[in-house]
Amino acid sequence: MGRPGRDEEYTAYMTARLPWLQRVAYLLCQDWDRADDLVQTTMTRLYVHWRRAGSVENVDGYARTVLLRVFLAEQRTAWWRRVAVVRDTPDTAHADAPADLDLRAALAALPPRQRAAVVLRFYCDLSVEQTADALNCTAGTVKSQTSKGLAALRRALEPVGVTVEGE
Repeated sequence: MGRPGRDEEYTAYMTARLPWLQRVAYLLCQDWDRADDLVQTTMTRLYVHWRRAGSVENVDGYARTVLLRVFLAEQRTAWWRRVAVVRDTPDTAHADAPADLDLRAALAALPPRQRAAVVLRFYCDLSVEQTADALNCTAGTVKSQTSKGLAALRRALEPVGVTVEGE
């Protein structure tokens, strides 16, 4: 067992930040059950390394990086391709949104690294450099992945039959 102070610090942090981690995980994977699994793995890794994580200046950044790496590692395995998650009930929060304007579906259609770049840049409000650090890549790669992701989102969310001048 760890020292009581360590466990209390970890518990306080996770109690306060769990909803935020779950939202970020959901934006990455587009499934609440899978998001819970990602957060559970992240929580375990944070606990194991809490001495290091608890001593950094930006614990949220550390936790977000762990979550992102867990997500990307899972994307590289075949597990998520073999398992089909079927939701019995529709998500009623967006049930009345037009089908051609479903941002969640458009986000889910992005490749994992583009999705991660868009979520980190625009939901987590990270700079290009912070996103590059979290994704363990160059700033140029972040800019490229973000640009491609935004272009794909624009195409997916463009109303049917609308053309842009010059095309």
